[in-house]
Amino acid sequence: NMNFLSGIWWSLPLVLVWVTPPVTSSWWYMGAVGSSRVMCDNVPGLVSRQRQLCRRHPEAMLSIGRGVAAWTAECQHQFRRHRWDCNALERGQRLLGRVLLRSSRESAFVHAISSAGVVFAITRACSQGELKSCSCDPEKKGSAKDSKGHFDWGGCSDNIDYGVKFARAFVDAKERKGKDARALMNLHNNRAGRKAVKRFLKQECKCHGVSGSCTLRTCWLAMADFRKTGDYLWKKYNGAIQVVMNQDGTGFTVANKRFKKPTKNDLVYFESSPDYCIRDRDVGSLGTAGRVCNQTSRGMDSCEVMCCGRGYDTSRVSRMTKCECKFHWCCAVRCQDCLEVVDIHTCKAPKGAGWISRT
Repeated sequence: NMNFLSGIWWSLPLVLVWVTPPVTSSWWYMGAVGSSRVMCDNVPGLVSRQRQLCRRHPEAMLSIGRGVAAWTAECQHQFRRHRWDCNALERGQRLLGRVLLRSSRESAFVHAISSAGVVFAITRACSQGELKSCSCDPEKKGSAKDSKGHFDWGGCSDNIDYGVKFARAFVDAKERKGKDARALMNLHNNRAGRKAVKRFLKQECKCHGVSGSCTLRTCWLAMADFRKTGDYLWKKYNGAIQVVMNQDGTGFTVANKRFKKPTKNDLVYFESSPDYCIRDRDVGSLGTAGRVCNQTSRGMDSCEVMCCGRGYDTSRVSRMTKCECKFHWCCAVRCQDCLEVVDIHTCKAPKGAGWISRT
């Protein structure tokens, strides 16, 4: 599935995301449908099942492009204080692919968050009427009951089941062609990502009645902000479980018997991660030379950890900030523009800095 997503990153965004008219444009819709075979046949890395889905649902490719944008931004947010910062997309096209060739924690997270991003984007597109093949959740009709009493289903409930079904068919298609350990790992982490989005589906309600009384409630189900999914998968990344294939080759067993067996919600990996301290094409590492570090932190963004013990340079810069903010009745906050001088710390490069390659 990541070969496909690589095609989405470097091919489809040019066609569907950055230069596409609004999805409501009939010109775009007719053009996309009419050229869907050409478009789908020219995306590298698709297996036959993915090409079939692409041709059948060309309008969904725009949603998948949005999903890619959402999950890459979330990945970069979650790893912003780490040596590997998920920025390989912007700084070296092939590097993220190298990371994904390894069966590491980072690969596990990327598979989970990318699968989640497709679920989120397709589900959102269904609710907004952008896809012919789906709409609001058709099951949420009539009356129901919860802890607060009776209510009527109304509004537009997010059709999460369709989003999960589409993502499973599309994203998992490539992994299902193989039955090796890596395919099983990717399928497991893809599913964990899909389940993470569904975990944060919440019921929202609106009261109707005199003076806002809740004599009648209308409710619908809505996905939470994608940040909740990202935060949840980040915790799963930190608690990811190292596994090995079982003897009959049908599943996993924990590599260390002291750890619990992974559930369907956990992320799993086979290989330990590299330290990402130096530039190394073979492992997809950009190194940490030039990265900003936090001199007062004791976490992963500290200068000691981020710079891998190589030390750091300090530069003094001036910047404008808002200061002396005061609340004025009613209802404004007015601030002064103040010049602030701060020290910026950046990691030193290793001696003889350059790309390391084992080939």
